[in-house]
Amino acid sequence: MVGFKDIIGQESIIAHMKNAINMNKISHAYIINGESGMGKKTIAKIFSMTLQCERGGDEPCMECHSCKQALSNNHPDIKWVSHEKVSTISVDDIREQINNDIAIKPYSGKHKIYIVDEAEKMNVAAQNALLKTIEEPPVYGNILLLTSNKEGFLQTILSRCVSLDLKPLQNEQIIEYLTKEEKVPDYQAKIIANFAGGNLGRAIRLATIEEFNELKDMILRQLKGLESSTVSDISGYVKEVSQFKNNISEYIDLMVAWFRDVLIFKASKDINQLIFKDEISLMEKYSIKLSYNGINEIFESADKVNTRLRANVNFELTIELMLMCIRDNL
Repeated sequence: MVGFKDIIGQESIIAHMKNAINMNKISHAYIINGESGMGKKTIAKIFSMTLQCERGGDEPCMECHSCKQALSNNHPDIKWVSHEKVSTISVDDIREQINNDIAIKPYSGKHKIYIVDEAEKMNVAAQNALLKTIEEPPVYGNILLLTSNKEGFLQTILSRCVSLDLKPLQNEQIIEYLTKEEKVPDYQAKIIANFAGGNLGRAIRLATIEEFNELKDMILRQLKGLESSTVSDISGYVKEVSQFKNNISEYIDLMVAWFRDVLIFKASKDINQLIFKDEISLMEKYSIKLSYNGINEIFESADKVNTRLRANVNFELTIELMLMCIRDNL
């Protein structure tokens, strides 16, 4: 486990947290907002450990009893809120794990901290239940809401929390981490950094996928053939994608990255901003063939893939619909 000093980027958030600790001005409620993979849980854990650390500094010491408990996820006063339903955090989850529990004083720490991961999944009833606690918290209570979409919160929640937005990392920061920590060759680290979009977690995930280059090559091959593809061809493409079923989010991310490049090139002709710089002739062809509305339809189709797969819609049908949407817009 790392401390604040080991976090890459996010300097403004770290400075805010350290200043709050040193000034003893800890808010009762925080929103930590950013894409999955950007380090929300790591930051929340370090912040919580530091607040509970027996040495009282602005970094967790990693050696006291409190830090050791937190490192093993056994600290009685740092609680991670769980939920049984995949898509929803219910009012009962909030009442049972936060509202009814926060009235009990801390067992051993100076604070009683509740961390709600994927907090955007709270339904309206759950948010309203939490609001009552945020409005009148005990002096020792702290609630950390981790989310990839803070806009989904009620305005009353937003107005009563300190909101901290994670920023994308620079490509150079990701390349340095991948080459030093993951031992990724420099040329491959540069490619992955371009695809990662400033998200270190995504970069690490891509770096550890053995078939990354194979996946990228397959996508480019499909894109080159989609315009003139038959129903039978698309069925063949779907079978190819099925081989990467465990990495489907990376497949979708790479597809979206390609069409984002097409959009950028169509609007500006600026190749310096492109990820797929080596495919400029195909990029130019796509930018001519596709309308702005068509590109938007493809983005919407890609978004639907993730929604449909979470809802357990047939995998092959879901991918086929997206590929047909791309073909029909060419």
